[in-house]
Amino acid sequence: MQRAFARSAQTLGATMTSPKVWGWHGRTLSSRVQHPDRGACWLRLLSAPEDKAAGKIWEGNGQAAALFDRRIRKPLLYDTTESSSNGYAYQAELHQYVDETVCSPSPVLHTDLDPPTAWWDSLRTDLEYVSSVSTDRVAVRQEWVDRSVPRFLNMPGPRITDWTTAHGDLHTANLTSATPYLLDWEGFGLAPAGYDAAMLLAYSLLVPGFAQHLRDAFPVLKSEPGRVAQIIVITELLQSASRGDHPELVPALRALATELCGCR
Repeated sequence: MQRAFARSAQTLGATMTSPKVWGWHGRTLSSRVQHPDRGACWLRLLSAPEDKAAGKIWEGNGQAAALFDRRIRKPLLYDTTESSSNGYAYQAELHQYVDETVCSPSPVLHTDLDPPTAWWDSLRTDLEYVSSVSTDRVAVRQEWVDRSVPRFLNMPGPRITDWTTAHGDLHTANLTSATPYLLDWEGFGLAPAGYDAAMLLAYSLLVPGFAQHLRDAFPVLKSEPGRVAQIIVITELLQSASRGDHPELVPALRALATELCGCR
């Protein structure tokens, strides 16, 4: 990864200007870089075994750029390059550098936030635009819902009747604190209506004040499609927790499931 990052930076004409940052489970490596034409940029390297270097995650940021760049508040994608070595493929993406801190260093929000009304208005407007864009990418599958909800919530999987396009991984580590910019688009695709708001809520349950502001900002969460979206997100995060991710969320997720449908 380190060698591939250096090669990619050279290919793209970028010079590293900050320490590199590892992504989830070491799958990505990123750093602030300087580009002779673009100025400050963010260079992100994604790795995968060569036989798996395709599909939704591999193509996500490029496809999101084609649909959403300059239409919503997200970092622009300037350039990409691909390489391979020792059975692994690497994709480097040169993004616009956003000089704002993220709202949280972790997907799970642990400290209170009090964004201004304009922040909520901007987020809501951008997500409404995203939801209106057509795509054949899929973020959530009904087959997965039918299989997984009974396993983790001991109830039949709800039928998804309202589908919209979603960011797909919306949490406070993917939102900047001032604008907000929406980061990391590799998982976007069709999902239940209200899915992004439900995901942001589930990751914010440990901070009741922010969670309540979120419920107020997104009335869809009080609707039946929003209830379905929350049940699906809870299931996803319980599955993730069963693999060791964010176990501190489990009691709050169980409590929300009980509130929504009486499941324990």
